Amino acid sequence: MQLNKPIELSDIERQRWMARLIARSKRLASLAEVPVVAVILDSRGRCIGRGSNWRERSKNPLGHAELMALRQAAWLKGDWRFNDCTLITNLEPCPMCAGALTQARMGHVIFGAYDYKRGGLGGSIDIANHSSAHHRMKVSGGVMEDEAKTELQNWFKQRRQFSRENEATQKQID
Repeated sequence: MQLNKPIELSDIERQRWMARLIARSKRLASLAEVPVVAVILDSRGRCIGRGSNWRERSKNPLGHAELMALRQAAWLKGDWRFNDCTLITNLEPCPMCAGALTQARMGHVIFGAYDYKRGGLGGSIDIANHSSAHHRMKVSGGVMEDEAKTELQNWFKQRRQFSRENEATQKQID
């Protein structure tokens, strides 16, 4: 039995996918969710799963973009093994998502911005290369990093400003 390998994307193709994800994250920025989005490509380059953060809207701690994409892709693929697939996301997966990607045997993970506080694939810790990892996946970080990071920083800045304005309004009411 021959196992398919994840698709090899050129730098231009990686940037095109990341540009799509950043554009999608901008459209989602008005929601009360951190604008993280993800897609999963099969070995032929077809998108078989996509997701965005849904933690706040669904009141679900598992509502991360990567997990939403994994769930959809597993359903479409009819399998939980993703050795031949590539996940692309605008932010480095957290340790929970990095663990899920390892458990799912993801072939390749590509991300935009590193997360030096909570990243699970090199930014803070590296689940993929930990001695306990039973599966080694290829990880490529920093694709359009400045653009992805700027978009996320802008969202958090707006979120903090909104919170300060709401607190001031609440004090006036009280």
